[in-house]
Amino acid sequence: MRGRFLWRVGAFLVVFLLFVSLMAALVIWLVGSLLGTHAPGIAFGLLLLLVLALVARRVVRGVRGSAGAAADLIEAAGRVEEGNYGTRVDERGPGEVRALARAFNAMSARLEANEEERRRLLADVSHELRTPLSVIRGNLEGMLDGLYPADAAHLDVILEETRVLERLVEDLRTLSLAESGALRLHREPTDLPALQREVAAAHKAQADAVGVTLNVRVAGELPTVELDPARTRQVVGNLLANALRYTPAGGEVTLSATRDGERVVVEVADTGPGIGGDAIGRIFDRFYRSADSPGSGLGLPIARSLVIAHGGEISATSEPGHGTTIRFSLPMREAT
Repeated sequence: MRGRFLWRVGAFLVVFLLFVSLMAALVIWLVGSLLGTHAPGIAFGLLLLLVLALVARRVVRGVRGSAGAAADLIEAAGRVEEGNYGTRVDERGPGEVRALARAFNAMSARLEANEEERRRLLADVSHELRTPLSVIRGNLEGMLDGLYPADAAHLDVILEETRVLERLVEDLRTLSLAESGALRLHREPTDLPALQREVAAAHKAQADAVGVTLNVRVAGELPTVELDPARTRQVVGNLLANALRYTPAGGEVTLSATRDGERVVVEVADTGPGIGGDAIGRIFDRFYRSADSPGSGLGLPIARSLVIAHGGEISATSEPGHGTTIRFSLPMREAT
């Protein structure tokens, strides 16, 4: 395809030069006829021919440069079509062609990143599904072979693993809807302090089980705001569960809410070991988790997606040995 394109461009240039030559000859003949003598006409025609030759030379160089860059783009587009998303082209030629090459390279880079993310997601989902399915299959086969009795102990294990699968599927569905912008929020007037106390009460048993003190601190001036209470509970719940998971016995987890101008700010701070290195920048990535984490690595990514769906922002700060604080803010949107 690239060779055919260059051949067509070359044919166009030949036709163009022939046209310029014929026009120059015609001008020389007309000028000579009008002046009644051929000497001035020839001199004028030669001057015109020189000018046309310079213009044609510049046009040919420009077309040749553009044609080469365009041919590279055509060839590169074919490679991308075949699935080679690492393809890049040199940014050369006129300004417009260079801009097109930059856009093509940016497009290829996004496609390559999306393909890597897709493969990583498939690998992570496969890994997360494999464990509960293996447990379910092993117990069922053991029962069918007579190795295990079909009693409550073994059936409870199967039931719990089906719950794990159900949570994983629902988490993936929520994350997919939120990231694609298809998640529908059902906003309603919500008492945020009451919502936080409800979520904290639901996690009180978990906190007591691991010996962690759970505190709730809410500023008294917070008004009723318009938000999706179910999704907001999910965000706060995910943050609390994550904080309780990494806070050692005797530590504290504090849930607080304050007003900052036209935004409401919610914080979950723990006294755990903290997050060091580059890990703090990856905790909101799908399936990212520490080596000793029992979770699926979807809680924080879901929280981030739900906050963004509300038009808010979320961030994390941490210092090794001094705990972690995750903060998110939402537009106030006071209920009327």
